[in-house]
Order: sequence, then C-alpha cells, then structure tokens
Amino acid sequence: MTDGRAREWLEAGTFFEWAPREPLRQVTELKIFHAEFGDPEAPALVLLHGFPTSSIDWCDVVGTLSKEHRVCVLDFPGFGFSDKPKGESYTLHRDTELVDHYLREVLGARTGVVAAHDRGDSVALAFAARCASGETGFELSRLVLSNGNMFLPLSNLNPFQRLVLDPATAPDVLQAATPEALAAGLGENTFTPPRSADDPAIAALADTFGFNDGMPVLHETIQYLVERSEHEQEWLEGLARSPIPMTLVWGLLDVVSPLRVAAYVWDNFLATKPGDNEFWLLPRANHYLQNDQPQEFAEILLTSVSERSPEAPGPVSAAPGAPILVDRSRPKLPSAKDVLANA
Repeated sequence: MTDGRAREWLEAGTFFEWAPREPLRQVTELKIFHAEFGDPEAPALVLLHGFPTSSIDWCDVVGTLSKEHRVCVLDFPGFGFSDKPKGESYTLHRDTELVDHYLREVLGARTGVVAAHDRGDSVALAFAARCASGETGFELSRLVLSNGNMFLPLSNLNPFQRLVLDPATAPDVLQAATPEALAAGLGENTFTPPRSADDPAIAALADTFGFNDGMPVLHETIQYLVERSEHEQEWLEGLARSPIPMTLVWGLLDVVSPLRVAAYVWDNFLATKPGDNEFWLLPRANHYLQNDQPQEFAEILLTSVSERSPEAPGPVSAAPGAPILVDRSRPKLPSAKDVLANA
C-alpha cells in the first residue's frame, strides 16, 4: 500500500472479530475494520458505504460531522480493509446483522442515526426494517439515504457492473481488471469534475481494492443486486409505513443511480410518509456526492438530524452549488382546488 489517504485511514481504525449467525462458506469468522471519530459520548452517527468501495468514501466528511456526533464507520466483509475470503457468500442479510452487532456490541450504542450510500442504502433499509419490527434493541432516530439504486427498474447499471454480475463473464473480466483500472474508471465516470488516477481519493480507492487481494471477490459482492431485487418492494413499502424520520439526499449529476430513482422513491413511498421526512439535491455532485460536495453534504445531514432545515423548498443560499431542499413530507397531498383556496 502506498503512503497517503488509504494508509492514514487504516491507521485511524482497528479491527474486531465477528462470527455471524448465518454460517459462512469458507471461514468461521471474519476480521472487520472499523473507525470512530469525535466525542465517544456524542450521539452516534453510523455511515454505511457502497459497492465496490469502502468506508474510506466518508473520509472527506468525518471531520465536519464529528464536531457534533460520534461518527462510526466500518468496512463490510469483502470490502476495504475487512476480510475478503474468496468463494464466500456476501449478503445484505448478513451485513444487516453486522451493523446491529457493531452498534450494540462493539460501540455499546442504543440509539443513533444511520446514513448510507449506494449498496449501503440496501443494508440500511433492511436494518431499518429490523428496528421497526423490534428485532433489534437499537432505536434508529433518523435514516439518511443517498445515491443508490433503491429501485432497480429505473437504475442505469454500467457495462462493468453487468459483466461482473454475470457468472459467465465475471471470471475473464476480473482476471483482466486491476485495482488501478477500476479506481480510474470510477474517477472518470462517477465524480464531478472527473478525477485522474493520481487524485488522492482515487489513489486511495486503488489501494483499498488491492488490499487482501480484493478484486477476485467482486463477483460475489455485487450479488447484492440480486438480493436487492428480491426484497426491494417490501423494503420500500416498509419504509413508507415506518415512523422513523428519513432524509433522501441525491447528487444531481449521477448517471449510475440517476435522479429518476430518487424522484420515484420520494413520490411513491416518502412524500406522505409518517414523520418528518426531507428530499435534498446537491446540484454539483455526481454519484460520490460526499466527495464532490463534502461540506454541503455534511450541512444537509447536520441540519436534517438537528431539525434545523428550512420549511420552504429551494436552495439554502445564493452560493453556487448550495444544497436544494426539494420537498418535505406531509400527511396527504392537497388537491389543486385546495392550493388555490389557500393562496
């Protein structure tokens, strides 16, 4: 591993051993990387990463967020600095169990906020369902979801994702792929403006992809999309019924998880959901919104969690790239006549 962001991130954290209730195929337990930032007595804020990256996605925002919260991150099995046994089954169900274990057994937390991105959205939705059902003893005070394909029919999976997902094409693709090439592709297509291979964030991605020989397991880790497709509707319908306050925040320029995904989820499941729910846009951000507009992303999260958000929709300031509040939930949508009558 080169000196730089990845090494600093690794040295900021530590590991715990975890044996899931759902048996593993190749090993009996896994070594899981985690790190915490801020006052240990502050309210817990857990950040869940996506595919194919790791908790290092949150590197640019932990400094700001940890001024008010105990910011907690971990690498799911198969990702980042955690164990990556080959031929393993990497499931959202198991990762949901891991989040519960991490929060309650490792951190000793009983309440807090969960914020997620990309694949982490699926884990967060499944975990929220567990919290709502009383299956876990953790009280989820707010759920924050960001750019991820939460409704697959409107997703825009790229060719690499499709090739790696398919067992017929994955072996040849992954044999030819390198950590550096994967990181460079993400830098070119999922950040705005595009980032080159020598950008610190992109170089760090290459280091984390290569750690523990992580490239060969990408076929197994991307199978979450199949699991997602099987449970997608029940998770979204459960979220619509849940009283847990929810914030949806989206990078406008994303072409992998385009805005139409967020708009559909909001309109169909969140606009009239119980609780105080919000929909935000970051106008200059791509898929990795927490890296493209880190200060603005942190601003949205902090104001939403502390219930300091504006009531009316619109940009929060005249500054270029300012966060935009798109909508807030209400018990029901008014009719056109109601709107005119109250004008």
